[in-house]
Amino acid sequence: MTDVPVDPGVVHRTPVVEGLTEGEEEELRAELAKVEEEIVTLRQVLAAKERHCGELKRRLGLSTLGELKQNLSRSWHDVQVSTAYKKTQETLSQAGQKTSAALSTMGSAISRKLGDMRAHPLSQSFSSYSIRHSISMPVMRNSATFKSFEDRVGTIKSKVVGGRENGSDNLPPSPGSGDQTLPDHAPF
Repeated sequence: MTDVPVDPGVVHRTPVVEGLTEGEEEELRAELAKVEEEIVTLRQVLAAKERHCGELKRRLGLSTLGELKQNLSRSWHDVQVSTAYKKTQETLSQAGQKTSAALSTMGSAISRKLGDMRAHPLSQSFSSYSIRHSISMPVMRNSATFKSFEDRVGTIKSKVVGGRENGSDNLPPSPGSGDQTLPDHAPF
């Protein structure tokens, strides 16, 4: 687009809309100008009213935060009295009761099982479930703590069993058998 100089003396008018006479168009333009003027006036009045409202609130000690709290409180109350909220609350309440009953039943079953285990002697408890089985669990067997423990037990076992197999007693003397003390290289 190119800039075209406009003569300020020439009033730019749109062509007359079909069906309107020149007099009707003039009348509509005058009414439009009047409405636009009223809009400007109303905006000024509204701005003045808003300033006055703000001044009154300031004098009463009302703050924006207080109004926000009041609006949120009112909105929360509206939510609580809504049918959707009431239905949801009822459904969640029923679910909570069912969950509580299920957990109570499960707790009772566990308590019964523990009671049954206490009633049996210790030797019977291990008859069907060996310690070896529990130790052979892969996660536990692969842990560093277990391997370290296993190495130490193996060392002690080889000293105890190895000495007896060879016919000699390589065990340190019992505490009451002489003046010798235990060696410092004990694995524990």
